[in-house]
Amino acid sequence: MKDFDQGILPQVIDAATEPVMVVRLDDSDWPVVLANAACRALGADDALDRPFADVIEGLVGRDLALEISESFRTRRETSFPLETGGNEYLLTLKPLSLPEEATVRYYDVFWRGGSTPAALAPAAREDLLNAKQRIRDLTREDPVTGLLNERAFRDVLEHDWAVASREKSVLALMLFSLDDFDAYVEVFGHHASASCLRRVGRAVRRCLRRASDVVGALDGARLVVLSHTSDESGVEEFASRIAASVRELGLHHPRSSKEKFITLSYVVSVVTAGGGHEDAAGFLDSVLEKASEPG
Repeated sequence: MKDFDQGILPQVIDAATEPVMVVRLDDSDWPVVLANAACRALGADDALDRPFADVIEGLVGRDLALEISESFRTRRETSFPLETGGNEYLLTLKPLSLPEEATVRYYDVFWRGGSTPAALAPAAREDLLNAKQRIRDLTREDPVTGLLNERAFRDVLEHDWAVASREKSVLALMLFSLDDFDAYVEVFGHHASASCLRRVGRAVRRCLRRASDVVGALDGARLVVLSHTSDESGVEEFASRIAASVRELGLHHPRSSKEKFITLSYVVSVVTAGGGHEDAAGFLDSVLEKASEPG
């Protein structure tokens, strides 16, 4: 490109009508290193040099901010639909790297659209529909761990209970609680704690033995596993193995009353579905009550 002074590019970006940010990834805080004038209309007029996680949480809320942060770690291009003032936007995250570097060092974060869905260009409208489908898929997922959320887990338990009741087969629930997790949050903050929960959730999921085994995230720092089993004596060993796998992650917890690492406490309950007066909800509630008992 002849006779073009690239020093004019910041002015061009600042004049753009769509909000644009550039975020640096090789700094642990992910600072915003560029934010154009259009960002001010979103309420991000002080974004420059601030951690991107804080900026985006203020704009879109904590749940979506955690999902966006997880996308940053993948170093892949991703889009998220947003709605503001009756208009729909597509928040797009595009990884950037310098020509001489193979490593992604920056993310381009920009808002496309700002119009009603019918007014969007065909490509943007298709992206928006695809992103909306992805969000619908995520309605069954806990936004932090990626596991089933409580509502979805209860739906699965209700279905499996009905099937097991007809067959008079055995179901097991294992409820896991992260020990002294409130103290962990106090030390490391919410973003690090969310990362910890994700790693714990993945470790638990890796331990599942059958396709029918399911793990869900409950409120707070609790996970629950549903297992179809005919081996009642093996359920306790299964739960112990899950707890050991989390301990082996070696996630440092300086205020733990158990060890200096993240650990799990657990309770186990095994029943023959349809053999008594419990239903699926009662089965889960009895396990939750058992976990809350002293000692």
